[in-house]
Amino acid sequence: MPRSDDRYLSLMSREAVAKAGQFHRSFPGYAPTPLARLDGMAARLGLGGLYVKDESYRFGLNAFKVLGGSFAMARYIAGALGRDVSETDYAYLTGEEMKKDFGQAVFFTATDGNHGRGVAWAAGKLGQKAVVHMPKGTAKSRFDNIAKEGAQVTIEEVNYDDCVRMAAAEAARTEHGVVIQDTAWEGYEEIPSWIMQGYGTMAAEAAEQMAGRPTHVFVQAGVGSLAGAAAGFFANLFPDNPPRFVVIEAQNADCHYRGALAGDGELRAVGGDLKTIMAGLACGEPNPISWDILRNHADAFLSCPDWVSARGMRMLAAPVKGDPAVCSGESGAVGMGVISAVMEDDAYKDLRSALGLDRSSRVLLFSTEGDTDPDHYRKIVWDGAYSVE
Repeated sequence: MPRSDDRYLSLMSREAVAKAGQFHRSFPGYAPTPLARLDGMAARLGLGGLYVKDESYRFGLNAFKVLGGSFAMARYIAGALGRDVSETDYAYLTGEEMKKDFGQAVFFTATDGNHGRGVAWAAGKLGQKAVVHMPKGTAKSRFDNIAKEGAQVTIEEVNYDDCVRMAAAEAARTEHGVVIQDTAWEGYEEIPSWIMQGYGTMAAEAAEQMAGRPTHVFVQAGVGSLAGAAAGFFANLFPDNPPRFVVIEAQNADCHYRGALAGDGELRAVGGDLKTIMAGLACGEPNPISWDILRNHADAFLSCPDWVSARGMRMLAAPVKGDPAVCSGESGAVGMGVISAVMEDDAYKDLRSALGLDRSSRVLLFSTEGDTDPDHYRKIVWDGAYSVE
């Protein structure tokens, strides 16, 4: 694809991500999530190292998304008060002074589960209100997890992208209404940028835990904000020798893949029901901010059928002897399924060669969620649903 002026790369500078990390560390109970080192699996697949960032431990919420929503809320409140976000840590945001200075806002969002739960949790902790809309087909367990955080939550008879439009319209009609969404559109770019910076905390933790440069980063994309955040952070961290970035999508919601295939640098959208077991990736319209980073820095875009994720879930749950097990949900385990297919199936030997994947490679994956739908997780891991085609 033709390169752009790369104007959004600076959003994920080391300084910007460090500020987000400082904010997250102010929360009681903060701890870096584990980085599982799968030495046995790496040897089996012909890699030098395989590392999986396990986000099932994040603040007890079973997913990484809270990092973005909470930081965006803090940045919004700080801006409304004329403060820097470094002055609006957890202690201030939950104190009497903030209530007097700011009062209460209503944060609207659309979600397939994890983002909405993170927004609801952060709003509850900070004394704010949250309204969450979920697309048709949402699992009851994901709905219940959000409702338990005190948010007003609904399941609508539309897909994720239409839920985003619904949340934005309601926020515009509501006094002190604010959209907290990790995708951008014309006139709505600041908050999605803050959410991406919040995601940077996860990437920064992983970089520190690896104690060295990954040669490859495989990262999944829904709207693409996580993928853009990870690629942007590591491109800034290793500007002279960045890792190779591989963007992974669900086949029925592969808007980035289609944009890359077109090769002109323009956005592409996928419509319809976006049916996939990877609910967190069921987004048909890319975030233009993260797309701009990815078109400049991604090395490959992959479109994956559901069995790839299911295989990854089983491999992480029952790894090579001596490796730690990782409880990874449908949207979290697709990277494991991908690296297995690329390294073991000679149908992908050209891709393997093009990416330079061999016994010198140190590969980083992000398991972005645990078993956020426990019943469905067991059907796949225990009962073998969505077996390899």
